[in-house]
Amino acid sequence: MKDNAGILETEDWLMKSDLVEYRKRRGVALLTLNRPDVLNTINREMLEQLGHTLETVKMDDKVRAVIITGAGDRAFSAGADIGFFTGASPFAVRDLARLAVSVYHGIEHLGKVVVAAINGYALGGGLELAEACTVRIAAHGARLGHPEVRIGAVAGWGGTTRLPRLVGKGRAAELLLTGRMITAEEALHMGLLNRVAVPEKLLQEADAFLEEILAQAPLAVKMTWEALHRGLDMSIDESARLGADYFGLVASTGDFREGTRSFIKKKKPLFRGR
Repeated sequence: MKDNAGILETEDWLMKSDLVEYRKRRGVALLTLNRPDVLNTINREMLEQLGHTLETVKMDDKVRAVIITGAGDRAFSAGADIGFFTGASPFAVRDLARLAVSVYHGIEHLGKVVVAAINGYALGGGLELAEACTVRIAAHGARLGHPEVRIGAVAGWGGTTRLPRLVGKGRAAELLLTGRMITAEEALHMGLLNRVAVPEKLLQEADAFLEEILAQAPLAVKMTWEALHRGLDMSIDESARLGADYFGLVASTGDFREGTRSFIKKKKPLFRGR
């Protein structure tokens, strides 16, 4: 994959290649689903490696953000490896789904901003992976969908949970119950995507998005995401109180003092993440 400007341009990569390729540069980890010959479909081995890689990223204090994408230009991920299901027992299918749910849950609780850079198809379990990320950017020409009902299945890797929270119950019902694929532009319009980019500049757009976020106070970014994510499962009153608690916590940081002083003095703050 060709390097892009900004975050992904300087310093040497730290590489580890298999079903999930891991590269790191300037505080950003790039994880690439690496089964391009089968549209980066997801099997148990890929899920296990993704989970281990995420744990490595989580423990690395030098990594502040993550981009997840797919190898090649045809697919982010076309979903689960359907061949597995033809001979698997119901218990094996459930166990695989629970593994996927656990790994995707880990993305949401990584403590770092995660961008899904969607190149090509993002279907079924592949779209569910993208839905677990903090934000989603897709290339023009990408196709997204939950075709599970078309093969007699359910979006059981988190789709029935996250999609309604992203686009609302009605639109989620339409996508989940018809199995229809939608364009990147449709997905942007309904709120499933944050941005759409020309294919050759997809990672560059993800890079620019992250630069905008990483320019802010690191602890404030982390606590804002936690308050937002945790608050979705609370009542309005509970969520507001949680936000107030996080505001109090961040007020104890040096970055808060730097930010407020800089605002008064009308100068750019220098955040240090503490």
